[in-house]
Amino acid sequence: MWLESFFSNAWHQDLIATLITFAIALTWLRIMDALAHRGLIEQRLSRKIIHIGTGPLFVICWNFFSAGIQARFLAALVPLSITFQFFLVGIGVMQDEAAVEAMTRTGDRREILRGPLFYGIVFVICTLLFWRESPVGIVALMLMCGGDGLADIIGRRWGKAKLPFNARKSWVGSATMFLGGWVFALGFVALFNGLGVFQPVLDMVSVSLSITLIALAATIVEALPLRDIDNLTTTAVAVLLGIFIL
Repeated sequence: MWLESFFSNAWHQDLIATLITFAIALTWLRIMDALAHRGLIEQRLSRKIIHIGTGPLFVICWNFFSAGIQARFLAALVPLSITFQFFLVGIGVMQDEAAVEAMTRTGDRREILRGPLFYGIVFVICTLLFWRESPVGIVALMLMCGGDGLADIIGRRWGKAKLPFNARKSWVGSATMFLGGWVFALGFVALFNGLGVFQPVLDMVSVSLSITLIALAATIVEALPLRDIDNLTTTAVAVLLGIFIL
């Protein structure tokens, strides 16, 4: 009887959804690894493209899962497993030169133990804590992906005017952080809301104002001279504010 219960329809759906999510995430990562390894994409750029694209792909896949209590835990296995692999590569237990080239600035595998590792940990935590029951997790994750990721790309290319309190960041980069994060966060919340995921259905006018405030706060935190922990600090402030105003 317990086997029949274990492999109920919901479990079947969630196991298949987990496999699909793994396949999509790994295919995306391997494509980026291959492009960076062959020199078709510059290392710093490939790192940020992975940063921008991996999260949205994973969150979209949440819609494949059932409403069962096990769904969030199976979904969280995807970033948890990939992050654990990053950790093994970072400490030198596992060799993966393509991944190192795609996810580091200088080719030093230990860089993976900072930004990329924190990125994965944040996804595991937000998936487990918020899942599809609240827009807070989605907002925090999309601010990190669309905001922080795009800010680095645009800021390095066009950010000539630096911030007075942080010479590593620019006004253009911060503006991109705000706008990119706002668009990603609002877009994904609107998508999930339109699909009927959130119950009751959200008032998107009120939500858009809240996301604007959260994006502004995250932008200010991202601009601070705190090297390599942006993935933690911007997400933390987005989560804390989101809990109170979303």
